[in-house]
Amino acid sequence: MTLRIEALKGDALAAAIDDVARLRIAVFRDWPYLYDGDLDYERRYLRPYLDSPGAIVVGAFDGDRLVGAATGTPMADHADDLAAPLAGAGIPVDKTFYCAESVLLPAYRGRGAGHRFFDLREAHGRALGAVWSVFCSVVRPADHPLRPAGYRPLDAFWRARGYAPLDGAVARFSWKDVGESKATEKPLQLWIRRL
Repeated sequence: MTLRIEALKGDALAAAIDDVARLRIAVFRDWPYLYDGDLDYERRYLRPYLDSPGAIVVGAFDGDRLVGAATGTPMADHADDLAAPLAGAGIPVDKTFYCAESVLLPAYRGRGAGHRFFDLREAHGRALGAVWSVFCSVVRPADHPLRPAGYRPLDAFWRARGYAPLDGAVARFSWKDVGESKATEKPLQLWIRRL
């Protein structure tokens, strides 16, 4: 089965926003995010991707069904929570592109979608004049009780693409974990590569 992967813009993006929101909720519910999301929050979170001329959303389709998505935006347009750790590391925020999320249903993994997601977002960042590309990954304790046996982090994939953790650049975000009653703060490690 071949996936169709394309950048979503304008009406196509507006039509896909709820599907992107549902994908984020489904995929991030699993380890290591354990995110207990809701559709209203996701719609608000994704709204800037409709409004920002520098943002990109890449969709992966099986026929007409959206089975994966990746988002990106100039770091200057994103949350100060991510910009501050970069500035503290001496990385110019106005020259940095943020590869925000990549979500793909498990049945479609291992077919090259992850590489295409990064390829298209990095090319978009270069076209906007970015020198750096960054993303962040949630940090969970190795002995976390919900860590699946045999879990393999994506570090090798990210390193093969030229990314490395940026020393001392840790952002903090809060969300409600599955099975919890309230949101708690989590550390997210920023990864970086030169474009």
